[in-house]
Amino acid sequence: MTEVAASDQLLVVIDPVARRHDGESVRIAKDVLSAGAATKVCLPEGPEEFARALARRGARRPVVVGDDRTLLRAVSLLHRQRDLAVCGLALVPVGASLSLARALGVPIGAVAAARAVLDGVERRLDLLVDDSDGVVLGALRIPPVGSPVPVSDGAEEMGADAPGAHPWLRTCQSLVRTLAARPAGVASGRTRARAWGRVVSLPAGPGPSRLRVEVDGVTLVDLDQPVETVSVTPGVSGGAEVEVRPVSVGAQASPLRMVGQRVTVSGADFRYRADSVVSGPVRTRTWTVREGGWGLTLPG
Repeated sequence: MTEVAASDQLLVVIDPVARRHDGESVRIAKDVLSAGAATKVCLPEGPEEFARALARRGARRPVVVGDDRTLLRAVSLLHRQRDLAVCGLALVPVGASLSLARALGVPIGAVAAARAVLDGVERRLDLLVDDSDGVVLGALRIPPVGSPVPVSDGAEEMGADAPGAHPWLRTCQSLVRTLAARPAGVASGRTRARAWGRVVSLPAGPGPSRLRVEVDGVTLVDLDQPVETVSVTPGVSGGAEVEVRPVSVGAQASPLRMVGQRVTVSGADFRYRADSVVSGPVRTRTWTVREGGWGLTLPG
């Protein structure tokens, strides 16, 4: 990691879901930031306004106020603009999903996080970039156990509660979460549920997968060995740590681990959870480590 002096010109972009989730924390963070730096505040109402605010930041250092999805959205936008090398980010975590923020070392709490934005240092962190130009900041897991089935309807970028999100979408997602929380055996095969006139297919719980996992061209596990889980985490000695847990028969099988720069997973259709987003199904995906690929302001 390298340290870079923080700019005192801030662009504070506040996610609309954060404003609705905890308006008081948003207000406190805005007051602390405004008292300590020259601050321009943006209140986007949707993905396009969010993207425009970042694109028009000028010389200001962007600070996003929101949850893990907000941070991932900002990094993804800067990656697509090819600006990650020259533009660091800061985060004030507000929302229901903050596990990634905690893992990265961002203080949880409006005052502490805002003070870290003002007094902290930018640290260069590793990330994974996949062959569809997606980014992973924390970790990815196959299969995405306990994750709701993603529903793509344009509102996903700013959350199901975003302005303009359809009522049937929120109903479907609520139904998916309810079914996912039931004990094993309640639903088997594929469950079909009707909500607001639409039929939603819910996949059965994940079972053993047959996947080929290659790290820097070396096969760590092949299709003849069923696996329970595969996880990939960036930031391990300039590479990514890959862990494969084979299906155990009798005695507990030891995890297979390897560190490398390029990870390819292929096989039958699979979904994966990267940070807070479930993607797929895909038959093959390759992730490449970008060492020091993005900057985040953290406590000094």
